[in-house]
Amino acid sequence: MVAQRRLLILLIVLPFAVVFACDKVPLLAPTGTVITLLPVTTTVSLNSEVDIIATVIENGTTSTTGGGTAATPTSRAGAGTPVQNGTVITFTTTLGRIEPSDARTHNGQVTVKLITGGASGTANVTAFSGGASASIPLKVGTAGVGRVVVTATPQVLGSAGGTATVLATVTDTDGGVIGGVPVTFSSDSGSVVPSTAFTDANGVATASLTTSSTATITAAVGGQTNTTKVTVSARGLSSFTASPTSTTAGTPVTFTVTPAANTTISVHIDFGDGQSTDTGSIGAATTLTHTYGSQGVFTARATPAGAPNDALSTSVVVGVLSVNMTVAPTAPTVNTATTISAAVTGVPLDHLVFTFAPADGGPATEETTSTQVTRVFTVKGSHTVRVDVFAVGRSGPVGSGSITFNVQ
Repeated sequence: MVAQRRLLILLIVLPFAVVFACDKVPLLAPTGTVITLLPVTTTVSLNSEVDIIATVIENGTTSTTGGGTAATPTSRAGAGTPVQNGTVITFTTTLGRIEPSDARTHNGQVTVKLITGGASGTANVTAFSGGASASIPLKVGTAGVGRVVVTATPQVLGSAGGTATVLATVTDTDGGVIGGVPVTFSSDSGSVVPSTAFTDANGVATASLTTSSTATITAAVGGQTNTTKVTVSARGLSSFTASPTSTTAGTPVTFTVTPAANTTISVHIDFGDGQSTDTGSIGAATTLTHTYGSQGVFTARATPAGAPNDALSTSVVVGVLSVNMTVAPTAPTVNTATTISAAVTGVPLDHLVFTFAPADGGPATEETTSTQVTRVFTVKGSHTVRVDVFAVGRSGPVGSGSITFNVQ
């Protein structure tokens, strides 16, 4: 009776023990299974991730492509049926990490991620279950670079040079962008900052070129190089000069503007005193004259049409105009009309102020638009007359002079 009870208990417990044991043992792919790895892309950016799909087919057929990588399925082919749901597939990689490292199938597929770090190279990803396995190489970072294209904006700078934005776009052999890889920039003229820049999520690295002459920029990454050129335009003007550079108000100054060789341009001349002119179209050295009506330091500027950054300038120092004076008659006498004259030329006159010392025969000062005044002196002896010349549009005198004579 006891033996019969023990046998009955054993028969009841045994199925549960078998089920429990099966649940603890991983379900692996049966013999004849083919694993195929299908990455979203065969190149991966640094510090990023990419999905890898593994199909697991019983009685499938192995198919390989490219590079002679034997026994490395890269596409699904042939007949067969998906393995049982829950079949465990284990993944390994030689670079980066796989998450999850163990995955269970559903309808014959699992999806995992290859997560890269900051190291470039080839990640050999392997999947296995039971006696089945497959592996595939994925190029990471600079190892996957197929091409780099460098461009600059603007491609043409003014004659003084300037700054251009340099963009390097990095792609793999299939045209997919690669992010997080370092691109090295160099130039045969000027400077590129930074000299090394990392590509963004769009595969673009950015730098700035500053140069005063035409430059060729090179971008290098993963053994690939590419160049572009930024051109600095030739100056439209060769020179702009003034003669003399030091003079007095009322004296004409000659300006010479010379275009660059084989250049025909129109030039705007600003004389620095509120007056300006245009040369019209010129192809050779051209002269212009200008008279300054007041003292000061004036900066004249020649600007080619459409090229304000190519302007040239020159300075002219203008002193007070020295005015010669005469008296008639040369030996004046009391109670006789005497004329005092000021010789003024080349100045747009507004008025003159004559000052008498002593103030004999009239007021001490006399303002007039004429260059001469007449006075009847009543006191014998030495007399001094000073004149101050005022030009149109000027608040202060542009010139002065004086004369001393004896009245008999």
